[in-house]
Amino acid sequence: MARTDSTGSTWRYRWVHRQNERRRREFRSADKAWRRRDDELRRLRTLAEEFQGSAAAGAGLPLELASDEVVFWVLPAAQLVEVRHTTVLPAPDLTVAPTAAPPRPRRPDGIRVADAGMAVITNRRLVLLGGRGRRDWAYGKMTGLAHDPHAPVTLMQVLDRRRTSGLMLPADVAADFRFKLTLAFADAIEQRGAVLDQLDEAIAEHAQLKPFRPLIATPAQARPFAFVPGGRRTVAVAAGIALLVPAALLDTDPSDPTGSEVAVAATPAPGASAVPPVALPAAPAKASPAASKPRRDTAATPTPAREPRCGAPANPMGYDFCGGDRVRRPAVEICDWFDCTPEFWAGRGYLVQCGDGSVSLTGGRRDACAAHDGVRRTVWR
Repeated sequence: MARTDSTGSTWRYRWVHRQNERRRREFRSADKAWRRRDDELRRLRTLAEEFQGSAAAGAGLPLELASDEVVFWVLPAAQLVEVRHTTVLPAPDLTVAPTAAPPRPRRPDGIRVADAGMAVITNRRLVLLGGRGRRDWAYGKMTGLAHDPHAPVTLMQVLDRRRTSGLMLPADVAADFRFKLTLAFADAIEQRGAVLDQLDEAIAEHAQLKPFRPLIATPAQARPFAFVPGGRRTVAVAAGIALLVPAALLDTDPSDPTGSEVAVAATPAPGASAVPPVALPAAPAKASPAASKPRRDTAATPTPAREPRCGAPANPMGYDFCGGDRVRRPAVEICDWFDCTPEFWAGRGYLVQCGDGSVSLTGGRRDACAAHDGVRRTVWR
């Protein structure tokens, strides 16, 4: 026997079953994606803390190490690539972020393969031991570094070499190579702590995005439109049609039967002389309602959308607290719209709001907002 509610119907229970199944599917999908990213962030945090090299790791390699040089990682398969045209790469930075998917194994346009061999990451340089010789990229001479987001290619520029070159690696190890190269470069400039702080902040921000388990729907929450096939969408379409039909009828100009031409013939009375028939003038046609009244513009004036800022002050730069990209090079007029700390332009990080409401350029550092009640949140664009 089918279950019924107090009204004797079963559609409410069918609606509850569909709603709860849909909510469970969406929650499981969101929770799985959240856990996958959380595991990756914590793996990178552990790797950044335990990433250590040794001189013994370079034993057996055809590479002479300096007295204070240690080997961090060795990749047996890599290709040397060179850029055919002149280009300018951005300065190396310490930004780390886990990628959602590995890049595609393809070679970008304008890049040619010059050699192949073994890649070695040390605390002082990146080295390719190829079949045609050795290629070094010293961290102290590096002026540009760029990772291709769509291909497993990393390009570098150094002071002692005019042509831009780099490495193309297997797609499945490209992400690890880029992260370990960032750690090695951070060690060379004594900024390993900045990478750890950045990962700690990313883990804390990600923890706030953990999806909540949805509430269970009950039969009492079912609305009458759930009984209609198609639900709310069907009701909305029907209501729109019901509003449009009267408006279409008002705009129609039906023919007026009183406006037709009428001819009346006079019948002469007996004994009277015949009088030629006189045609009566046609009655004037009535003006249609649509012609007598000015037509209204049925298009509603759109309401301007309010730009979300999540509590940030209005500003022409588009900075807010909602999310997006971190601001590492803020606009010069930022202090006209935000309350900047006294030492704002001396910061070397990304833009954050401190606990006292002021903004600072020390995000990602251990001493961020140290004199202003700590970091409250990140400023995005």
